[in-house]
Amino acid sequence: MKRFLLLLLMAFTAGAVAQAEPEAEVKAAIDAFFEAFHDRDTTRIREMLAADMVLQSVGLSREGEVVLRKEAAGDFLASLAGIPDSVAIEERLLEYHIQVDGPMAHAWTPYAFYLRGGFSHCGVNSFHFVRMEGRWRLVSLIDTRRREGCETGGEG
Repeated sequence: MKRFLLLLLMAFTAGAVAQAEPEAEVKAAIDAFFEAFHDRDTTRIREMLAADMVLQSVGLSREGEVVLRKEAAGDFLASLAGIPDSVAIEERLLEYHIQVDGPMAHAWTPYAFYLRGGFSHCGVNSFHFVRMEGRWRLVSLIDTRRREGCETGGEG
């Protein structure tokens, strides 16, 4: 009986470890994305993207209407490359909520964004990844942006 319980415990433990590995890989992909983002390394970021990557933001117009903006990945990379090195940018991820189903993954990451060392805005990133060619590739990223009701994850 003890052997059976030990084998059962080992099976559950192995299953939990196997489940955690893809989640850890997705978290590492997100961390690598933001490391490259903070370094303004558009070459590294481009290598992480799927060919048809979709980039969107949800925000409010001046009139308070919900606005969905779509940006081409190339335009995003060009705007990132255009930020002078003298302008500090930092996106602090406050949590990671990652779900994986085989070759597909979703991550929900609340964040606080800082520009020139001061708090700018907050929101949530929703990442969608597909595991292709042995790597997690970003296929879509949609985020929200707001200035009120924010956790800043530190000073700010």
